[in-house]
Amino acid sequence: MSERRMLGGLSTQVGRLAREIAKFGVVGGAGVFVNLAVFNLVRSVTELPVVRASIVATVVATCFNYLGYRYFTYRDRDKQGRTKELSLFLLFSAIGLIIENGVLYTATYGFGWDSSLASNVFKFLGIGIGTLFRFWSYRTWVFRAMPAREAVESAEAILAENPPARTTRRNDMQPVRK
Repeated sequence: MSERRMLGGLSTQVGRLAREIAKFGVVGGAGVFVNLAVFNLVRSVTELPVVRASIVATVVATCFNYLGYRYFTYRDRDKQGRTKELSLFLLFSAIGLIIENGVLYTATYGFGWDSSLASNVFKFLGIGIGTLFRFWSYRTWVFRAMPAREAVESAEAILAENPPARTTRRNDMQPVRK
């Protein structure tokens, strides 16, 4: 394979990954807003302890995010086995919830940082760390790409950059000259 084709294929893959990250970021950013809004709402209108309020907010945001990821970010991905997809999504979301709220728990109960500002800062930090794990796990295990489609897209990208030379077809009825 020529260096030009390899670079063309690599740039196509990088472009595809950049678009995926951007879409993941749009849904994730909206999910962060939902998460923080629900967190602060629950803290202001209930007597729930900070980490429990955070868990409620994370669950609401997880439901919101699933819809965004399934129907926006990964709408082109394999849609077979929705039960398995949702089960894996919930499993990895639960791990993300533990990561996210573990940071908040450590700050609140380990260091005594329990002000509203500190809770929001560590909630946000936990969301960030949890998001890195979620991005990797969702794209790797939950919203899996269809292998055949990726292969076709890759081949099409290579052909678009280096179209095959046109050949004229010889009439089979004409004699071949030596």
